[in-house]
Amino acid sequence: MTTLTVNGRQHALEDDPATPILWALRDTLGLTGTKFGCGAALCGACTVHLDGQAIRSCITPISAAVGKKITTIEAATDGSDRVGAAVQAAWVKHDVVQCGYCQSGQIMSATAFLKALPRGKQPTVAEIESAMAGNICRCGTYARIRAAIADAARTLA
Repeated sequence: MTTLTVNGRQHALEDDPATPILWALRDTLGLTGTKFGCGAALCGACTVHLDGQAIRSCITPISAAVGKKITTIEAATDGSDRVGAAVQAAWVKHDVVQCGYCQSGQIMSATAFLKALPRGKQPTVAEIESAMAGNICRCGTYARIRAAIADAARTLA
């Protein structure tokens, strides 16, 4: 039995401790906002926060999350998180989404990046690109993603 804290709630799981967090979230807990992309931590579709840090849940075993807090897209965009709300509003304003498959991972990486910035600091394009480097968008909405992150940073300032 493994106990995980996901979105502020504790869950007792019977999954093998080596099970990737992604599959525990999707298959065991029914939190399907986190997506499977490549299974090798190369695309970013599976990004969640582990104690506030963006991680790839497709390769991180649930054993690595014991005693830590997992935050998924469901909690990051439910309106209770100031940064998540700003990012979500900027995503809509800049019409970022096309197919949408990568967007939960993109938003999770963006929120972790903005939360790590000193309050009021406006990120440079290079800083945004560096923070988002591990997230792939097949539709190529990178310019809109960068604009949305910059806009969210201004909103949060």
